[in-house]
Amino acid sequence: MSQTPARSRSRSAARLAAVQALYQRDMEKIPLRVLLHEFHQHRLGATIEEVEYADAEVDFFDDIVSGVDARSDELDALISAKLAKDWSLARLDKPMRQILRAGAYELVARIDVPTGSVISEYVDVAHAFYDKKEAAFVNGLLDAIAKEVRR
Repeated sequence: MSQTPARSRSRSAARLAAVQALYQRDMEKIPLRVLLHEFHQHRLGATIEEVEYADAEVDFFDDIVSGVDARSDELDALISAKLAKDWSLARLDKPMRQILRAGAYELVARIDVPTGSVISEYVDVAHAFYDKKEAAFVNGLLDAIAKEVRR
């Protein structure tokens, strides 16, 4: 069954919002339920400072944010194992860590989403924050994780 364009857009919006929520949680250390409520009420599909945020698939958003939160140690170990020997997860920018965590979570836990879709979507999310070099890094790292967890 293929995704409709509207569903695809709402999942793309959910992924971007999830990375933003995970970043906010990392910066402010607010409780997960408070964070989810804030995004449900004030961010997903809202207009803020004349910027209209796309409607996001709320359940998908919740699954990514909650899943990354619950499985962060496992996800961090997967990511760390794929980094160059002289790099550590702590050395990566905070937004990059959240992009990789969310992408790794989908690869591990959302087997209903095709591998290529997961990688492509998080490369697109990376483009929202970074240049081509960093997006290529996301592509390579998530591809390496996919080869391990989706045999």
